[in-house]
Amino acid sequence: MTISEGGADIRYNVYLREHDVSLKFQSTDRSRVELTALLLKLAGVGAEVKKKREGKREVWYVVATTDKLAAGRKELRDTLAEIVRTAVKNGWVEAGKAEGWLEKLEEGRVLKEGWPKYGVRLTGSGTLEVRFGSTDPENIEQVVQRLREVGLVEGKHFTVKMPESGDAGYLYIRRKGLAYAAWLSVHGEGEQRRLAAEFVKYILQRAWEEGEDVYRRAEEIVKEGKARGSLTLKGFEEVVEVNGRKHVVKVIDGEAVEENRGGKKLLRIRITAEVDGVMRDYAMTYSRFGADNEAMGFATARADAPGGRETDAERFSALIKALTGKEPRIRRRSDGTIEIVCGRST
Repeated sequence: MTISEGGADIRYNVYLREHDVSLKFQSTDRSRVELTALLLKLAGVGAEVKKKREGKREVWYVVATTDKLAAGRKELRDTLAEIVRTAVKNGWVEAGKAEGWLEKLEEGRVLKEGWPKYGVRLTGSGTLEVRFGSTDPENIEQVVQRLREVGLVEGKHFTVKMPESGDAGYLYIRRKGLAYAAWLSVHGEGEQRRLAAEFVKYILQRAWEEGEDVYRRAEEIVKEGKARGSLTLKGFEEVVEVNGRKHVVKVIDGEAVEENRGGKKLLRIRITAEVDGVMRDYAMTYSRFGADNEAMGFATARADAPGGRETDAERFSALIKALTGKEPRIRRRSDGTIEIVCGRST
């Protein structure tokens, strides 16, 4: 296939491999390869010049596979699609294999902003799934880098499995990842805030394309993320008095996650904090109870915490008082369990 621009004509080799369509150019002349990369970028395809050694010589090359090519201009995608159809007609490639390539090339995989085409759907259990898949490790690495620029953390906000032995890899954004991106779109700073807002807008767009139920679920998570306040506590420090003793409280991180259990909504608030030099994750679960539908939160002191249950309950109380200005109720059960109980104001 030949791409021409400003009097320059570059002939690229097109390969229909087992898992993708691949466009390639290589030469020992670096400047010519850089020109090929420039022409691809003008055609809407992000491609970088790379180097390899063949024997004693250095070879420069550019490769763009299906997902990158599907981001290109319509004229390029149409030409590649025609090549694929011709290959199917001549029996050079299986029709089933080519179908996925044609779908990507004809629809386009990437928006102008540079976001890949995430799959957004509801699982059988009603959970929102946001996923990107590719057989090209470089494509997945680029998506990972993009999410890091937004402020998401691998392992916490999204999961990655790189392609292996020709099988497609994937990137899965967790529910808390989308919620955190929504929070950053409101409370982030500078470029990070812009990227987060752009990302959230795109995911909502993809959800809308998939149907009303998918959009409603995605919108719910986004609204929840934007409304979160606990994340603003990061770096919070306070000295409070509980049971006549002073406690130093330092908040490291926090999040609030809404869950459904048996049709009942739960709000789980998790805060990582250091109290009197002891750091641990504190969790409080809120729900509504009684005829008045009163919001109540419950947590349990840990027996394995430094100092045992009693000391852990006091540190937990100090954390809550530092954050709300009020001490929670402490409930001691006959089996030794110590519960920390909070009302609406705590």
